[in-house]
Amino acid sequence: MANTAQAKKRVRQNIKQRERNSGLRSKLRTAIKSVRKAIVAGDKSLAETVFRKSASVIDSIASKGIIHKNKASRHKSRLSGAVKAMG
Repeated sequence: MANTAQAKKRVRQNIKQRERNSGLRSKLRTAIKSVRKAIVAGDKSLAETVFRKSASVIDSIASKGIIHKNKASRHKSRLSGAVKAMG
């Protein structure tokens, strides 16, 4: 357990930050799932619109340091390829 005032404050800050990060991570997963659902549904125009919105979410979460920028790029690339392959 934390003994100093500084350590106690860090514990409080870490709890807040962990909650914020988990919420953003959940938002990321939801955005990715929504694109995949649109792809499975077979509606290309819907998939493209949802992809554009989720790409923005992915970028913002990467800029906040929740995920690495390369991971964000990989997610966007794979989703984009899946949308383009719909025909």
